[in-house]
Amino acid sequence: MIQKEVVYQSTNTYDTLNDLTSHTKSVWLVFHGIGYLSRYFIRLFQDLLPEENYIIAPQAPSKYYKNNDYKRVGSSWLTKENTKVDTENVLSYIDAVVKAENLTKNTRLIVLGYSQGVSIASRWIASRKINCDSLIMISGGFPKELTKVDFTFLSNTTTITHIVGENDPYFEIEKVAAEKERVQQILPQIKFITHPGGHELNPKTLEGII
Repeated sequence: MIQKEVVYQSTNTYDTLNDLTSHTKSVWLVFHGIGYLSRYFIRLFQDLLPEENYIIAPQAPSKYYKNNDYKRVGSSWLTKENTKVDTENVLSYIDAVVKAENLTKNTRLIVLGYSQGVSIASRWIASRKINCDSLIMISGGFPKELTKVDFTFLSNTTTITHIVGENDPYFEIEKVAAEKERVQQILPQIKFITHPGGHELNPKTLEGII
C-alpha cells in the first residue's frame, strides 16, 4: 500500500460578532474546543461591550455527529492522524480568515484558545510570528514541540494568561504543576489563574485581564 497526497482548494466558514468600526478597541480571535461549532462558541463573548469589541471565531474543519441520533454536530481541529499536514492546513485557513477581515493596526489583538483551541492559537502565533497584545489560554494543553525560541519575537508588553478550573476533570495537580513550570520557561511573562469551575470558558474569568 502507498499513501499519497493531493493538493486541492477548500472552503470553510467562520463567524463574527459585532461590527468592526472606528470605535472598536479590541479584536478577538477566538478558537473553540472539541465538540463546538464556531457559531455557538462565539455566543460566549456576547456580553463584551459591542462598541469596543469585535469577535472572530474560526471554525474547525473536521465535523462529526456527536451521538447516535445524528442530530448534534461538533468539530475538531486536529487528531493524532496526519497531524503535521493538518496543522499546516489549519494555519493557512486562519491566515485566510485574518486576511479576509482586513484588520487595522489601530486595535488591540487578543488571541484566545479554549481547550483544543489552545494548541491552534499558540501554534499560529508561533509560526506566523504574530505580535498580539494578549494571549489567553483556557483549559488546554500547550504544544509539546514549541520552545522559548519560538516566541522570542513577542513584545514585553504582550500579556499572556493561562486559566484552568479547579474542578476540571482533566485537572491533576502534579501534571498541571509540571506543565506550569514548562510553559513558564517558554513564556516567562505568563500569569496563571484558577477558578472554582470545571472544564469551561466562563466569560467572568476574563474580567480584569483584558
